[in-house]
Amino acid sequence: MTTTLDFAALWPFWPMLLAGLWTTVTLTAAATVGGVSLGILGAALRSGRPGIASRLWGGYVELIRNTPFVVQLFFIVFGLPSIGVKMTAGEAALLAMLINLGAYSTEIIRAGIQVAPKGQWEAARVLGLSKVQTFCRVILPPALRRVYPALVSQCIIVMLGSSVVSQVSYEELTFAANLIQSRTFLSFEVYLVTTLLYLALSLLMRQLLLAAGRRWFAGEGA
Repeated sequence: MTTTLDFAALWPFWPMLLAGLWTTVTLTAAATVGGVSLGILGAALRSGRPGIASRLWGGYVELIRNTPFVVQLFFIVFGLPSIGVKMTAGEAALLAMLINLGAYSTEIIRAGIQVAPKGQWEAARVLGLSKVQTFCRVILPPALRRVYPALVSQCIIVMLGSSVVSQVSYEELTFAANLIQSRTFLSFEVYLVTTLLYLALSLLMRQLLLAAGRRWFAGEGA
């Protein structure tokens, strides 16, 4: 039995694939900025004195890190409307990715903060800096530098996990691939091209973020 591959038949569907790819890119960019910002806030809370806010955030981190992303997404899409909270598929996808990355980045960034020498806090106090100033200007920059590669990897994992949002009919790359496959029945060709697009996006995203990190952290001490 001979199978003939027909990649040329996919040519009319490239606009659909590229539109899905662009949706994935914009969704990932928004989730990355929001999720890392959430992680910085969470790391600040979790690195301070234990309190109600720290314990609540810790509970959120444990909940997200110990449940599947698809369950989190389905809860937002199908569970929240039962209590009157409704949103579009795009809003739900972004919220799920943001919450997921926020939990993981909290622990990544907190790990960088915990190894900060105590002398940095004491020196900042002697200079008259407030706790917020000390955290933002003295503690956070080197902490981010230490964990930046791990943070980049987590952002890429979240980007790849965005393929799950096709299950709630959000028209990103995997949704486009599934739709094209259902119309052409060229499963091998469609999913090979989709795989290569995800691979290219992952490699490009890693290189861009690492290059940005080298620029942001230029001159920072280890």
